[in-house]
Amino acid sequence: MGRAGMGRPAKTTVPKARPLGCHVAATGGFTSWLPPASFAAVEKILVIDDDAMMRRQITALLAAEGYRTVEARNGREGVTLAGSEKPDLVLCDITMPEMNGHRVLEAVRADASLAHLPFIFLTGWGEREDQRTGMNLGADDYLVKPVEPVDLLAAVQTRLKRHKTAGRGTAPLAAATPEALQRALGLTPREAEILSWVVQGKTNPEIGIILGIQLTTVKKHLESTFAKLGVENRTGAVTFALEKISAG
Repeated sequence: MGRAGMGRPAKTTVPKARPLGCHVAATGGFTSWLPPASFAAVEKILVIDDDAMMRRQITALLAAEGYRTVEARNGREGVTLAGSEKPDLVLCDITMPEMNGHRVLEAVRADASLAHLPFIFLTGWGEREDQRTGMNLGADDYLVKPVEPVDLLAAVQTRLKRHKTAGRGTAPLAAATPEALQRALGLTPREAEILSWVVQGKTNPEIGIILGIQLTTVKKHLESTFAKLGVENRTGAVTFALEKISAG
């Protein structure tokens, strides 16, 4: 897709790595690429955005990378398709008719069969309060338009990989609540709260936004946590924490 950002006109077209087809779903959403049977295990991504051009750009980019995509024209349709299509990940705009992105995320998290679905907000809003709201509702990532295609693909790949590997021989990520971490690891309430967000895949700046604290404060508590757990980095802390909760 060249280097043009998603959300602004591209100067080059998306490479057509695979032919694009579509089938109309009962709700009006549609799948942009129907893979042959041999590709049955390819991840399916639900794209929810009321901007038709943005949806086409995103789904074409994802299809070119080999993903199956399902489109929804508004939030309400997106919730319906999430339930019927069972996607592996959701990319969702925030400001939409019918139901905004925050309400979509609440509905998804309230459904036991979808509660742990990776959810990425893609929006033109970049205010800290808006990000804090989305992340506290359980968003996994937050990309501000215009976003470079390489960054969007990296976010999708990272969240899908994390979702696949989470819980292999360990407790599920959702089990790493601040209370559980405090009991299992002997952390202070703030250390446990920060580590809980680290387990969910949040970066230090994101944790600062969510909790309304300075980045230096986040780093200070993480350093203390690493020392208590005898680990050197975030990966080690997450692995240790999930193993402890599983054993406990």
